[in-house]
Amino acid sequence: MQQAQWIGSTYRYLRRRPLTTFAATIVLPLVLSGIAHASDNWEVDGANGVLRVHGALTESACRLEMTSARQDVDLGDTASGRLRKPGARGTPVKVELELLDCLPSRTHNRDLRNGNLLWSASQPAVSASFIAPGDVDNPQLIKVQGTKGLALRLTDRLGRDVSLGSRGTPLWLTPGQNILTYTITPERTSAPLMAGAYWAQVNFRLHYD
Repeated sequence: MQQAQWIGSTYRYLRRRPLTTFAATIVLPLVLSGIAHASDNWEVDGANGVLRVHGALTESACRLEMTSARQDVDLGDTASGRLRKPGARGTPVKVELELLDCLPSRTHNRDLRNGNLLWSASQPAVSASFIAPGDVDNPQLIKVQGTKGLALRLTDRLGRDVSLGSRGTPLWLTPGQNILTYTITPERTSAPLMAGAYWAQVNFRLHYD
């Protein structure tokens, strides 16, 4: 009986003070929200940081395919019997530079060999320059390391010699994918021939203006 009277009195107490119950109801979520916010560690020293991101948007008519940007070109073995006289050549090997995502763009590209201007309001064009040390006996050829009496001749797709350090003849490009083809050929120089493994490094750059 005493328990029933106590429950009854509690019920009457809540009815007399309804604002107390309502206040407790809205305070509880605020307390829990504060706990959740602290668990994110945003107010804890040593647990926060900032990423400052920067870059640049450059204008280019095409994108050089990654496997074309760095290539290992194997010229194989060349028998000394094929290079008995200066000017004798070994087996030529093709090198391809693949251009992707070529966009219609303005072209104002001058051929430094003959002065002719390649111009278009919408069709892109490109010229390439190759940089490498020239051979002592024939500066037109690329110098190699590791042997003597041998150098490398670089030519374009039409068989024209590429002048080291100078921009080549401008070439028209079509929107989308394009492939620039060059050929590297081992060639005998006037120096005494010495057998052995050799290597050379050739840097190149594409010009779209």
